[in-house]
Amino acid sequence: MMRAVVSARTVVSARAVVSARTVTLARAGVRGYATANTKTEETKSRIEGKRQAALAGGGTKRIATQHSKGKLTARERIDLLLDPHTFREYDAFVEHECTDFGMSSNKVTGDGVVTGVGKINGRTVFVFSQDFTVFGGSLSRTFAQKVCKIMDRAIQAGAPVIGLNDSGGARIQEGVDSLAGYANIFQRNVLASGVVPQISLVMGPCAGGAVYSPALTDFVFMVRNTSHLFVTGPDVVKAVTNESVTQEELGGASVHTRKSGVAHGAFDNDVEALARTRELMSYLPQSNREPVDARYTADPSDRADVALDTIVPADSHHAYDIKDVVRRIVDDGRMFEIMEDYARNIVVGFARLGGQSVGIVGNQPLVSSGVLDIDASVKAARFVRFCDAFNIPLVTFVDVPGFLPGTRQEHSGIIREGAKLLYAYAEATVPKIAITTRKAYGGAQCVMSSKQLRGDVNFAWPTAELAVMGAKGAVEILWRNDPEGRVRAEAEYTRLFANPLPAAQRGYLDDIIQPSSTRMRIIEELEILKTKKLSNPPKKHDNMPL
Repeated sequence: MMRAVVSARTVVSARAVVSARTVTLARAGVRGYATANTKTEETKSRIEGKRQAALAGGGTKRIATQHSKGKLTARERIDLLLDPHTFREYDAFVEHECTDFGMSSNKVTGDGVVTGVGKINGRTVFVFSQDFTVFGGSLSRTFAQKVCKIMDRAIQAGAPVIGLNDSGGARIQEGVDSLAGYANIFQRNVLASGVVPQISLVMGPCAGGAVYSPALTDFVFMVRNTSHLFVTGPDVVKAVTNESVTQEELGGASVHTRKSGVAHGAFDNDVEALARTRELMSYLPQSNREPVDARYTADPSDRADVALDTIVPADSHHAYDIKDVVRRIVDDGRMFEIMEDYARNIVVGFARLGGQSVGIVGNQPLVSSGVLDIDASVKAARFVRFCDAFNIPLVTFVDVPGFLPGTRQEHSGIIREGAKLLYAYAEATVPKIAITTRKAYGGAQCVMSSKQLRGDVNFAWPTAELAVMGAKGAVEILWRNDPEGRVRAEAEYTRLFANPLPAAQRGYLDDIIQPSSTRMRIIEELEILKTKKLSNPPKKHDNMPL
């Protein structure tokens, strides 16, 4: 009996103790939960505060200053460039780590550049946008790390990189760390070259070492009156050379699109520049691993344009506009021209034929009779190499009287520079179709996607003339001692060589076609060439004439 009573009392006591402990622990848990919950809310509040600080950039006053100059902010540019609600930002909370010159107490969340990924026309692109409202968009070590991160990801993912440049240059307070940051970006530009398309928009200042990143990319576009691109500014130029020059005169959009050829195009404002960049992206692939997506067109592939049958003047000394020829052949008459204002004696750009993206190259008879000079050769060579790197077929319209003669060209290296275009066509393995519309003389005929440079299909119009040189020049050499016989000889030379038959009879032309059928014939050949397989001999890299 006693044991039963003790046992019962023990059980009751034990239950009471357990119950008391449970209540105590429960109360402590509530207090612990409340403390943890408060801490979490505080952390969330801090995170949200930092996020808002990143979104605010340099603050309302500096944003207003940016707008007063006719420029959008870094984030406004991204919003216009990308499809709505597709931007995903990376490293928004990054801050610089510099402690010199009072920088430890002067930090802005995001550190002057907005980086991330989004979509253009439903396709992935990586973007960085420099924020001039934060430290003048100057580059720090952490700034560079943000840019390098998205470039690395772009290479891995096989997606284009678009850089929106608006920066005062290196952040002087960081010294060599800033220079190292530039070098790291340059290295990524080189590694990405030929792997993914790289596009640079210069939308404000871009000076010093910063200029070499855009220079390493595939396309550089500028905004008129607000963007400037130079290695050394007007003050340094004045001190070193005693030249007085403004920023616009030294490195404005007009300079680089018309004189230097550094920029591939210029636009009137930020909005136009971003809209046109979106348009350009539609002609480009995601990477070198895949083709460009074909687009539906209502333009019939067998459409004939009878105006082409008479577009080339009967007199070979009369000019015509090769752009008119191109527009009458390509889908919907649309072409995205590259470097429109530079080396205008040759035309390059993107268009579509049967919905397929193609690279267009054409001599321009309206400017210097379409002659090849140094600038035209380099312009076309770089474009050809881009198309070859990214699997974009090349369609070439040939009307070239030769290379430009003269001491200025010879002394400036026309031999080396002209060889660049020859090299570009010769090494290209993409489908290559050439149409000779009129003159194809001398070495220039060989250079312009000739059959001997592995041209896949070479057509000529009945107006074509393939020869070492024109009839007049030839007879002046052959009959130099017989002035009376030159007239008769010129007529004979014209009959024998100033037409496409001799080249066609030797197999250097695949066909002589009616101009009005050109669109249909090109599209047919492009369809056949979709399965083309051609590779160059294994090598570490080539050694083209630079």
